[in-house]
Amino acid sequence: MTSCHAGSDNVCMPFDKRQSRGARHPLVGPDFLQSHGRLERWGDIWTAEEEMGALLSRFWFMLFPANEYKIVVVGLDNAGKTTTLYKLHLGEVVNTSPTIGSNVEEVVYKNIRFEVWDLGGQERLRTSWTTYYRGSHALIAVIDSTDRARINIMKDELFRLLQHGDLEHTVVLVFANKQDLKDAMSPAEITDALSLHSIKNHDWHIQACCAITGEGLYDGLGWIAERVAGKPTT
Repeated sequence: MTSCHAGSDNVCMPFDKRQSRGARHPLVGPDFLQSHGRLERWGDIWTAEEEMGALLSRFWFMLFPANEYKIVVVGLDNAGKTTTLYKLHLGEVVNTSPTIGSNVEEVVYKNIRFEVWDLGGQERLRTSWTTYYRGSHALIAVIDSTDRARINIMKDELFRLLQHGDLEHTVVLVFANKQDLKDAMSPAEITDALSLHSIKNHDWHIQACCAITGEGLYDGLGWIAERVAGKPTT
């Protein structure tokens, strides 16, 4: 597998596995929303999620006011966002179900603490993504490299969110996930499909990966660490 980034002419980079550690925090899903009186009807979930997103972002900010860099993880449903998060956090694969709401964990990489928010990717939940952007240092877009039918949808979502003011100074990492599958698009194909070279106002990088095995994940996280280290934390 290879990784490519802006200005590199698709230079190949080797994989490198490292360990992460972090404290686990509560998941936010339908049970949490129900217990807080926020989920009464399925049709209202997007509204509830917008409210909860803003509330949780503020709550986390109060609990951890310094020394962490915030990453938001977006992508379409079934891209492998939650698998990616928990592979980084726990170093193992966990059973996942479609995220309704968000998952948040702390990941530590080379003494840098990251607050990582995994956001639900179903269509009705994407409007709530904006409630999590405040204070973000990096954006990770997880791509299902086998999902050729919806790559244009992800392109539209990516360019829409990059226009948001709260993401003005973020770096952008694209994980080309599921590279272990034979019909996967290459990072170069995904770069073209997403028109990544047209991104001029953000430093970006695309990294081939397999969330199940962990290959490529720490290379991508290392790229983020190099670019955010030394910047003011949240």
